[in-house]
Amino acid sequence: MAMVLCIGWDQSLQDTRTLILKSAGHEVHQARTQKEVASLCEGRRFDVAVIGQPISRRIKQLVAPLIKEYCPEVKILELYHPHEGKALNEADAWLEVPADVPGDLAERVSELANRK
Repeated sequence: MAMVLCIGWDQSLQDTRTLILKSAGHEVHQARTQKEVASLCEGRRFDVAVIGQPISRRIKQLVAPLIKEYCPEVKILELYHPHEGKALNEADAWLEVPADVPGDLAERVSELANRK
């Protein structure tokens, strides 16, 4: 089981990600703002932070360093649309969405959580 922080603006997508990850046995917390990221990281050690695909490239590039600031040991998984491409060179992994299989998200999170 991994401790997962999901960052995104679209609540329905956040809820879908949370459902997928929880059904795979992960503990999931959602954040929509910088303040929520800081608050959730206080007193918790997240294994993986998932940055959602609807977030613009510019905002992803601002959010990733903040996540690392508040949760220094976290692995970052960037979700991205194929027509937009990856925005975060510093991410630990990427997942093109929509994925062929919803379980791809849970598998990628597990892989990252187990990586030392």
